[in-house]
Amino acid sequence: MKLFLSDCIFTASEQYSKPISGFVLENAGRVVLVEQGEPPQHFKNFADEIIDAKGKVIVPGFIDAHTHLVHAGSRENELALKQAGKTYLEIHESGGGIASSVRATRNASEKELTDKALKTLRTMLAHGTTTIEAKSGYGLDLETELKCLKVARHLSEMQPIEIVSTYMGAHSIPPEYQTADEYIDFMITDVLPEIKNQGIAEFVDIFCEQGIFSVEQSERFLQAAKKLGFQVKIHADEIIPLGGAELAAKLHAISAEHLMAISEQGIVDLAASGTIAVLLPATSFFLMVKNYAPAQQMLDKGVKIAIATDYNPGSSPTGNIQQAMWNACYGMKLQAEDIFRAVTINAAKAINREKNIGSLEKGKQADILILDVPNLEQALYYFGINHVESVWKKGTRVYERPDL
Repeated sequence: MKLFLSDCIFTASEQYSKPISGFVLENAGRVVLVEQGEPPQHFKNFADEIIDAKGKVIVPGFIDAHTHLVHAGSRENELALKQAGKTYLEIHESGGGIASSVRATRNASEKELTDKALKTLRTMLAHGTTTIEAKSGYGLDLETELKCLKVARHLSEMQPIEIVSTYMGAHSIPPEYQTADEYIDFMITDVLPEIKNQGIAEFVDIFCEQGIFSVEQSERFLQAAKKLGFQVKIHADEIIPLGGAELAAKLHAISAEHLMAISEQGIVDLAASGTIAVLLPATSFFLMVKNYAPAQQMLDKGVKIAIATDYNPGSSPTGNIQQAMWNACYGMKLQAEDIFRAVTINAAKAINREKNIGSLEKGKQADILILDVPNLEQALYYFGINHVESVWKKGTRVYERPDL
């Protein structure tokens, strides 16, 4: 049994909507009790360990609800193109972008993919991430997509961060297919059933964007996935307001993601459907664009938002979720509590894990961070600094800052 003490605990629960001064009691990897005030003396007497974090912040483990963890290669050669004003789609259409990463990933061995992803996971853990969603999508053929999903499953078993997998073969149209419809037919007929049979992905996602997959094509693909029992997600309205958010709401998708160009109607529909908006401000920052998803407008309309890194080789090559939180603060002008809720309980909802993680509540998994700051605001005010002092996963300390 462990007893955590702090005068600033952000539980991300409905019971305590504001930070409290109090304690968290853990036993056997689960939260037993969270209360305000000093703990009873008998708790202190029977605790195997007392973690005194007074003067510091205790929060739930961060959840990165949108990453493309498993891939090969790197695309720093595209940086100069971005600086010269080339858009994401222009780079993609010239043979760079996703196509470049697909070539590298198809040629990589499972060991190469595993080693690269392990290095990233160590970075993620050190910055407070305890659970991630990992999308495939850099294979675009059956063999490589299965390879990447199997690597993600293996990685979830060999290190502390939990990995929830999403099949995203509908990330782009591979060169061996002439049309998007032809490729969608292949995924529906050959790939989705095999992934379901192997049980290596829980969600299915698609890049609904002009020049990639239309709203109609996206709906056909996602309806097929739903019939097989997958929950669905949508990369929606990243570049133009195509109607991806409206489709996400129509299908009751668990999440709609990116949403930099979402329409007013899309916001209204997401609020009504309960679909989580997963926003990726580090992508806007990295792509050097001025527009960020209208996060405050979404909150005002009742949409629940999550914040994620979008870790990938081309548009957000960071495994540091605090970077995305700083971008949400300075790019989206969000307040501290909204940002911390977006990387905890709302992120858990975006991957269907809110009953087990995402907040510090009785019965939930004891995924706990200690941040070396006195309040939530200071964690955002002092940007560019890793504020994580220690990380606890299922009640076990899995990371401690080296200088301690």
